[in-house]
Amino acid sequence: MDKLFYERQLLSEGYTAVCGVDEVGRGPLAGPVVCAAVIMPQNAVIEGVDDSKKLSAKKREALDVLIRQNAIAYAICRIEPQVIDEINILEATRLCMKNAVESLAVLPGFVLTDGNMTLDISIPQRSLIKGDSLCYSIGAASIIAKVYRDKIMDEYALTYPQYGFEKNKGYGTAAHIAAIKEAGICPIHRRSFTKKWI
Repeated sequence: MDKLFYERQLLSEGYTAVCGVDEVGRGPLAGPVVCAAVIMPQNAVIEGVDDSKKLSAKKREALDVLIRQNAIAYAICRIEPQVIDEINILEATRLCMKNAVESLAVLPGFVLTDGNMTLDISIPQRSLIKGDSLCYSIGAASIIAKVYRDKIMDEYALTYPQYGFEKNKGYGTAAHIAAIKEAGICPIHRRSFTKKWI
């Protein structure tokens, strides 16, 4: 599968600056949802770019540096747990993706998003199921979003050590749920995700 299939197709139709967008952190019980928007050059492909979930942390971190160095433009945005609780995770993800696209220093001609997500933007767009595996730009966005969010959760682990955020990144592991039952929730927990345990 040509990971640049969608970008090449759009460029052949006359679009310039194709942007890939992905999110990380829709499912966790704690921490923000993070979205990245990336415009990558088409002539110098970075080997190994894929769905961030398929890569080791070490590989992701190495690719993260290369993607940021080589990108034509990139932006990373986050939506905090309090807003997720207020507007729900789907709307928070859509808002986060929109914010990331609108924060780019270069205006994209076309936006490709992962999943089944329509954004409130004036730029032409298309969503791709499993886009982070199929599309180079979306894969690059998934990697820099994942590395960025993991660092946030590692920092929160220092403030709230009882939850093991450095290991679970906020996801609902058995140990994390046990910690919630014992200690209650902390300020970065999503109340709408944790109410059955508190």
